[in-house]
Amino acid sequence: MEGIDLKPILEGILFVSDSPVKMDTLAEIFHEWDREALLDGIQRIKREYEGDSRGLELVEVAGGYQFRTKPQWAQWVNRLKKSKPVKLSQSALETLAIIAYRQPVIRPTIEMIRGVDSGWVIRSLLEKGLIRIVGRKEIPGRPLIYGTTKTFLELFNLNTLSDLPTLKEVQPPQEPEEGPSQKILQFPPLPMREGEGGGGQDFDSPSPPSPPAKGEEN
Repeated sequence: MEGIDLKPILEGILFVSDSPVKMDTLAEIFHEWDREALLDGIQRIKREYEGDSRGLELVEVAGGYQFRTKPQWAQWVNRLKKSKPVKLSQSALETLAIIAYRQPVIRPTIEMIRGVDSGWVIRSLLEKGLIRIVGRKEIPGRPLIYGTTKTFLELFNLNTLSDLPTLKEVQPPQEPEEGPSQKILQFPPLPMREGEGGGGQDFDSPSPPSPPAKGEEN
């Protein structure tokens, strides 16, 4: 539209959204402009927020665009939010990696790769919203099929599943520590709505889960 600057309107829409906004959604809202104009507006916003003088940045994550607080300011933003970190045990990370790389995948395949019962781990990941049930496989018993969620992409700062590291990019895993105790890994809290307690993501996103050991496909 002539005479109207798209950038400040686009900035306001992205700022108030509590989750990443997809391009299709932006195209519906700004039907007066074409996608090229929307992409140009997004790039202008990104450039404007690049410097260290700005507390936020516009990132492309989970298939959309979202304002997040910059990782270098996390320790101060966390003092306001006081959110609990996402805790994932080593077994949870292993299971999550298998689901991320093998999805859609059924529980028997997960347990075949891990070599142990994984029922409680799967329930825990479901409760955290990192995986979801996508259907049932048409084999005897019709087992549930699992896949990752949008929350998974947001937590690991991924735009799509294709952004997961490949086997060649992942370093060999370290030898497990001796002893019966299982290490618990803590990830920073998931992003909260912009404008509430200081803005969106306020942490240095954890690295995506490493690919599981090579094994049979489901």
